Amino acid sequence: MMQHENHALPSRPAPTNLLSLTEEGLDRLLQPFGWPRYRTGQILRWLYQRRARSIAQMTDLSQNDREQLAEVATISRTQDCAVLESTDHTRKLLLTLDDALRIETVLIPDEDRLTLCVSTQVGCMLDCGFCLTGTMGLKRNLKAHEIVDQVLTSQDHLTGTERLTNLVFMGMGEPLANIDALSTSIHCLTNKSWGLGWSPRRITVSTAGLAARLKDVAALGVNLAISLNGTTEEQRQQLMPAASQIASLKTLMAACRRYPLAPTRRLTFEYVLLAGVNDRAEDAHRLVKLLKGLRCKVNLIPFNEFPGNPFRRPTDRNVFAFQAVLTHGGIDAFIRKSRGRDVLGACGQLGNLSPEYAGRALTQIEPRC
Repeated sequence: MMQHENHALPSRPAPTNLLSLTEEGLDRLLQPFGWPRYRTGQILRWLYQRRARSIAQMTDLSQNDREQLAEVATISRTQDCAVLESTDHTRKLLLTLDDALRIETVLIPDEDRLTLCVSTQVGCMLDCGFCLTGTMGLKRNLKAHEIVDQVLTSQDHLTGTERLTNLVFMGMGEPLANIDALSTSIHCLTNKSWGLGWSPRRITVSTAGLAARLKDVAALGVNLAISLNGTTEEQRQQLMPAASQIASLKTLMAACRRYPLAPTRRLTFEYVLLAGVNDRAEDAHRLVKLLKGLRCKVNLIPFNEFPGNPFRRPTDRNVFAFQAVLTHGGIDAFIRKSRGRDVLGACGQLGNLSPEYAGRALTQIEPRC
């Protein structure tokens, strides 16, 4: 009996997501076409400055060029985005990624500012006891284009009069544990020729204390914020066990003192106040000593509660008393407003949660807030 050979057609490689390419990577993709070099800039401007969602929209490319490009490439932007709006007009965006994992990014309005809080990981590698994200564990790092897409998608949801003024990498994850993707995304955000043209002065990267990587932030030219939360080694170990294993408080503070601050810049230290744990007068006095001689400011963050967590938010009286000690010690200390608590969008409350969970959680939290 004669056997027939099965000649399967070779499968065509999956199209490349243009947003996943660096400028050099796009150059390489276009090289076989023999196009002039300026085509790279044209395409990048469509991606970042005009937020194109399809190659067909790139009308300064000929129809033939667009068809050629569409054979090997696509634009893959977040398709599924749910928006939860707080009573204080904070908006939490729940974005579904290509692999069905979800991340959160938060739009925070405040007088003449509109800040976007950006995530860098799905979940987090650290286990800070006061942070909901840490309870997820780390699912994976975000790719650079998934970080940038949070900015692009947030811009898509702005009203006609709104404009983003500040970016803070303080969402889900530890930014310095994903330093390569962070650096690439900041390059796309700050590039003035084809990128979003952000001033690095309006971008802040926060770390839970990866001391060895602080110098990498200095190279990016952005602002640096350090999540401190404890004034002794024991406190840091209790509140931030994984972070304190990576770098002791002593090592972290030494790295902060070596940090190459520009003359007009200062470090920001973030301090989450937990009732009866780190909000006492002696904690405040130790913090003054710890920061002595550093050009810095302190953001005090009264703990934002979430279901199942044992910590509690301190009273306003204790928060003001803590601030007064710092001010008297010559340190600029600001009390961070809690925004978006009713949609679990405040600092420490991001956790890849469904809208239904946020609604249920609100009924458990709000009586204590």
